[in-house]
Amino acid sequence: MTGLNEISPAKLMRLIGTPRCPVLIDVCIDNDFDDDPHLVPTARRHPHTDIDGLSAQVAGQEVIVICQKGLKLSHGVAARLRARGISAQVLEGGNYGWRDAKLPRIPAAKIPGSLWVTRHRPKIDRIACPWLIRRFVDPMAEFMFVPPAHVAGVAERFDATPFDVPDAFWGHREGNCTFDTMIAEFGLTHPALETMATVIRAADTNQHDFSPQAAGLLAMSVGLSRMYRDDTAQLAAGMALYDALYRWARDGQDETHDS
Repeated sequence: MTGLNEISPAKLMRLIGTPRCPVLIDVCIDNDFDDDPHLVPTARRHPHTDIDGLSAQVAGQEVIVICQKGLKLSHGVAARLRARGISAQVLEGGNYGWRDAKLPRIPAAKIPGSLWVTRHRPKIDRIACPWLIRRFVDPMAEFMFVPPAHVAGVAERFDATPFDVPDAFWGHREGNCTFDTMIAEFGLTHPALETMATVIRAADTNQHDFSPQAAGLLAMSVGLSRMYRDDTAQLAAGMALYDALYRWARDGQDETHDS
């Protein structure tokens, strides 16, 4: 049974991927983390000794604290945050409990910096991938949209990670789109994301026979690209589109107009 001020892995997984997801803070000591260097999706590491710095970062937000087993480190940090007026819970079982529940875990070594760059005038993959990163990898990620000829140069000058451009590591592979690549590399094996990937791939590669939802996604994506001259504003609007697609893929595939 989940204890006081704890959240179960299953309940937390229902929040991850949605705008309602709390801030996830991993306070594992380095030795424990090095034994199994994976993160719960969206979690970021922070030393358990720096309560002042952590409090400043998460003030006014709901927090889930994670350590190796969900014991003394996470409960101690959560208690200190609560004493400062911050809503904080502990992940039941910690990273081990998450792993044993066979929920998606992200290899820490695969996460690049928080700054990404791609071609301007996005439609499908270049909105879907930022959604995936912000909802499952790095909520603080920043995205730059620049002319295609300048992506490589901007990436070099600003130490940004290029994506969805020719020859990039984070790009199309063997008929799959960049969204597929990110799911595979980040270890985000999950039925809802795999369903989304099929729709996104079909729309992004003009293979609408693979998914009845693909034509609709393309239509909505083209519409968004016509509505916004500012790509960053388009991304902000597109987040809601992919939030909706995720909830359909997770919970709503059996529902019809008359349901």
